Amino acid sequence: MYVPFDTLPKHSRIWIYQSNRKLTDDEVAEIETATKEFIENWAAHGQGLESSFTIKYNRFIIIAVNQDIQSATGCSIDASVKFIQDLEAKYSIDLLDKMNVTYKQGDFIAHKTLIEFKQMAKQKSVSSNTIVFNNLVNTIEEWEDFWEVPASESWHSRFF
Repeated sequence: MYVPFDTLPKHSRIWIYQSNRKLTDDEVAEIETATKEFIENWAAHGQGLESSFTIKYNRFIIIAVNQDIQSATGCSIDASVKFIQDLEAKYSIDLLDKMNVTYKQGDFIAHKTLIEFKQMAKQKSVSSNTIVFNNLVNTIEEWEDFWEVPASESWHSRFF
């Protein structure tokens, strides 16, 4: 059951999928329609999940579930991963590779492999003050407070 993202409790569980490229506005519009349709029918053990999504910077798809109503289960999580894989195939993008880093370079959002980012840190092309996207956050509250942070305040700090 789809609900507006901002109506979900702050402790709602989230999953963040980052694209390896910026999506066009048309692609975002199509993905929003498809994601809303998926969420309308998303269920765990036959019970609809109170859930929502948001898309940020034409690059990140954030799916959230209010686990007070019904928790996402193995099968429902599998269904969401299948949905994301379908998006990957349709738009020729990578959303599931966790071995990538997305960060801000001024107003621009850059995407590098973990190896490239580590090399950039050694070369001082990025610093511990570089704003990174910490996609390991688990709740809306963590996402609001700790998603866009200096590298020194996330798991990226190990590279500096």
